[in-house]
Amino acid sequence: MTGELNVLCAGAVKGLVDALRGRFEEATGAGLNTQFGAVGALRDLLRSGAACDVLVVTEAMALELEASGELQAGTRASVGRVRTGVAVPSGSDVPDISSAPALASAFLAASAIHFPDAVRSTAGAHVVAVLERLGLREALAARLRMFPNGATAMRALAEAGDLRAIGCTQVTEIRYTPGIVLVGALPVGFELATVYAAALSARAADPALARRFVDLLTGPASRALRDEGGFEP
Repeated sequence: MTGELNVLCAGAVKGLVDALRGRFEEATGAGLNTQFGAVGALRDLLRSGAACDVLVVTEAMALELEASGELQAGTRASVGRVRTGVAVPSGSDVPDISSAPALASAFLAASAIHFPDAVRSTAGAHVVAVLERLGLREALAARLRMFPNGATAMRALAEAGDLRAIGCTQVTEIRYTPGIVLVGALPVGFELATVYAAALSARAADPALARRFVDLLTGPASRALRDEGGFEP
């Protein structure tokens, strides 16, 4: 390896980054040092001085950090739009979630509801808001299982061995987790579509290398992988 690129990346984009890791390292001779998590946690890491050459977060957060000078202006590129969806363990009955009443019934029938951090993650905050709008947050409080990020929540769902459990997070995190099945995106009136973007940190040690990674992640070379993983243009 001729160097190392430090990437702080939202959990929703983890599967794509992992899929591109070998391609990037072979093409550049540089190692890829990645840390994944909820976008709020990544922002805190960046601001605490953690090593970061490329940050991959929601577009809204990228714009905020670009305005504050923490990301380099003019380097932001869209990875794609990701919907929030519902998952069940493989082998489970697939519930109807096509309407508000159906979604409420699916949640009420679940023995446990796995979801990401309700404060620091985009999907987690939305899940709590959906439960509140359905009038179910208090009724389901004992069944809520919150995890640091969506990838961790979905792995726990897959490993729990409980066919009556359900999960809710970004579709990409569901698609890239073995052992669970994507039921579908949240229904009309409860949907959330989040755009993720990558940009160079103001502290990028090798801007040219960082740009190569952003180009690979967001450009035509990874278009098919993004489509397969659940990213929308």
